[in-house]
Amino acid sequence: MNMTSSLRPIVGQAIGFAFSLFSLSVIAQPKPADMPLGFEEYDPVSTLKVPEHKLTRSKYPFIDVHNHQFQMDKEDLRKLLSQMDSLNMGLMVNLSGRGFADNQTASTKFFDDALTNIQKTNPKRLVLFTNINFSNVNDKGWTEQAVKILEEDVKKGAKGLKIYKSLGFSVKDDKGNRVRVDDPRLDPIWAKCGQLGIPVLIHTADPKSFWDPMDRYNERWLELKLHAGRKRGPNDPVPWDQLITEQHNVFRKHPKTTFIAAHMGWYPNDLRKLDSLMTVFPNMNVEIGAVIAELGRQPRASRKFFEKYQDRILFGKDSWVPSEYATYFRVLETDDEYFPYHKKYHAFWRMYGMGLPDEVLKKVYYKNALRIIPGLDKSQFPN
Repeated sequence: MNMTSSLRPIVGQAIGFAFSLFSLSVIAQPKPADMPLGFEEYDPVSTLKVPEHKLTRSKYPFIDVHNHQFQMDKEDLRKLLSQMDSLNMGLMVNLSGRGFADNQTASTKFFDDALTNIQKTNPKRLVLFTNINFSNVNDKGWTEQAVKILEEDVKKGAKGLKIYKSLGFSVKDDKGNRVRVDDPRLDPIWAKCGQLGIPVLIHTADPKSFWDPMDRYNERWLELKLHAGRKRGPNDPVPWDQLITEQHNVFRKHPKTTFIAAHMGWYPNDLRKLDSLMTVFPNMNVEIGAVIAELGRQPRASRKFFEKYQDRILFGKDSWVPSEYATYFRVLETDDEYFPYHKKYHAFWRMYGMGLPDEVLKKVYYKNALRIIPGLDKSQFPN
């Protein structure tokens, strides 16, 4: 028998086997869907089985003290009221009472038109805070004019003053110098608010992480990647601590004026520090807009803080996205565990409910706002 002939079947089988292995290796190459996930894509569905109480309406009617409606001068407000009804929102405070026009005449027109629109729709459920136009801040007589406009707006119906974070950031005088939050030219404005009995809801700075290095240790890394404009250098425009100190200087200098620190003064992730500030500044109140994710990851500490300062915490949301209120209701009202936040780039961690007692919940939802903000209609809220 020819040896070569006898080996042909064996060689053929070996070649066929090798070809099959090669084919399998080609087929087994990772497809795009099988590639390793990046942090942005990874969003696992929890397998944890625990009781869930997904709320779409608050237990009690509430007042949102931190909202922005940019078309209130001309939109059909009946649609807005219907959305509020679906959430059990009794009253909304539009902090953007003068819109965003740089021109004083234009902003006054917005304010007047918005008030007229509210009056013909439902003035019991919609109210405005006024704003300060800081352009020409260094002009002679600017302070006196600003105080005069503030007084006129309150006479017309404004229930408070909102200060945007542009003060301290981008507001400059005619010499190009940054106007500090505690600039002496503004002292008569804070004092006038105290005399008028209206609160100042003030937003200063942003989360401290925006000033920190954008590295693997930064909790806001994903947010800063998706919203690059939010990243700040360590001195842009000044260190974070300086901005916050400027705000606190205002609180200290004007003890007879009631202040509401927006976003819990950017200390919702350090409640011990916030506790010390609330002790030092008895005229300082806080609202919870855009920081519920911080409260929801420390439910026991948050509940203790809310119980201690139950008379000085107000409900606020900030951005008007009705579906997102559900997270607030669930954190404040339930004992639920390990549920997701509504924006991953704000919180990749899970939430836990604080299960606030009813009396504390009522104060946060409406009682504190009714006491602090003058002239709100109380008839639509429980005693």
